[in-house]
Amino acid sequence: MIDTVDIINLILVSGGMMVALLGFLTTIFLPYAEKRIKNFFIIFFLLLMAYTISDLTSQISLVFAGSGYATLSQIAIFCESLFSSLIMLLFTSYLTFYTKKPQPKSPFMIVVFVLWLVYIILLDTTWFSNAIYSISSDNVYMRGEYYPILLVPPMLMLVLNLIYIILKRKVLSKGEFRAFILYLILPLISTVIQMFSYGLLMIVIGTSLASLIMLVFINHEQITSYFHQKEENFRISTENMALQMRPHFIYNVLMSIYYLINSNPEKAQQVTLDFTSYLRKNFTAVARKDVVPFTEELEHTRAYLNVEQVRFDGRLFADFVIPHTNFHLPPLSLQPIVENAVKHGVDPELDPLHIYVSTKKVGDCSQIIVEDDGVGIITGKKNNDPHIALENIQKRLELLCGGSLTITSREGGGTKVVITIPSEPPIHKKRLDEY
Repeated sequence: MIDTVDIINLILVSGGMMVALLGFLTTIFLPYAEKRIKNFFIIFFLLLMAYTISDLTSQISLVFAGSGYATLSQIAIFCESLFSSLIMLLFTSYLTFYTKKPQPKSPFMIVVFVLWLVYIILLDTTWFSNAIYSISSDNVYMRGEYYPILLVPPMLMLVLNLIYIILKRKVLSKGEFRAFILYLILPLISTVIQMFSYGLLMIVIGTSLASLIMLVFINHEQITSYFHQKEENFRISTENMALQMRPHFIYNVLMSIYYLINSNPEKAQQVTLDFTSYLRKNFTAVARKDVVPFTEELEHTRAYLNVEQVRFDGRLFADFVIPHTNFHLPPLSLQPIVENAVKHGVDPELDPLHIYVSTKKVGDCSQIIVEDDGVGIITGKKNNDPHIALENIQKRLELLCGGSLTITSREGGGTKVVITIPSEPPIHKKRLDEY
């Protein structure tokens, strides 16, 4: 006859199995997790599913199957206990890895492994002794006199893990520390309840919920770490872009100023101011972590072109049509595109290079169009050796303001680069260091 406890147990086990399946499917599609962490959770939730399936099998066998299924119940309960202990052993192994302690030589890991072996030995005695628990010939589960002893090793494993986490809290983030503490406390409470409450299967639901909570916390930590790393990578890329100015460019500018001092002092002064403005903008961009007003980028670009026009006297011309300026973009977005055009387009053997910079409002987006009438991306160097700056700009536009960058051939020859920036980019893309 099915009683209330049997119904509660079936609900608890079914719920635990659904949680394990949900955790497994979530892990499969984790977008930013490290490979080792992802592999851990895959194995972890596979074991959890095996544990809950074994538990569900034992419940169905004991409640519904009848007296002819005592062996099935015995096997299912044994597997249920085995998988439960393997989950704790796997967690301990993962914990030692997470705290950067070598697993094979860790005394903590050895002690936990010994406790696990003691548990397995006690569990093996259930095949030939009724001291811990037994399944009668008519398929009825009964706890033995020494049943609490079986729960001592796993409880000690839980307590040791808890102490270890507290001792290692300084090497864990707040999210990791909370995740591990919650994972251990819930099963520990469930184990105590089950030890003194005959019939209710509290451990399975406690372990399942704790596992899912741990996955949520660790996944959040992984996403946070991923975006912080992305921000750092782009900061370094931007810094390198600003600092890796071509030595011959600086040399040529200084030499141009040197010769202008005698021939045209006023022009030499202006070039010096433009070059100083260019350098200042470059170095200021390194410290910026968020988007900047377009007018700042425009000023930077104009300063650069003013310097280059002195160097390439009569071979470089620039036209600006800027009716729309009320928007923001990542630093070092426009100037490197113009620099790329100059680098690949100015050639003594070719016609003078013309660069056209314009802006416009397109729906809810702002656009910057940079065109040149140089060699173009199809036949020129840009096709065979694309400038790394353009790829960097494209990635920073996407992450910092939800924007995009497209490069096409210009009608009539040359190259056309279009930057598109949404008027209201997602908040989380405006500043990555807010994660």
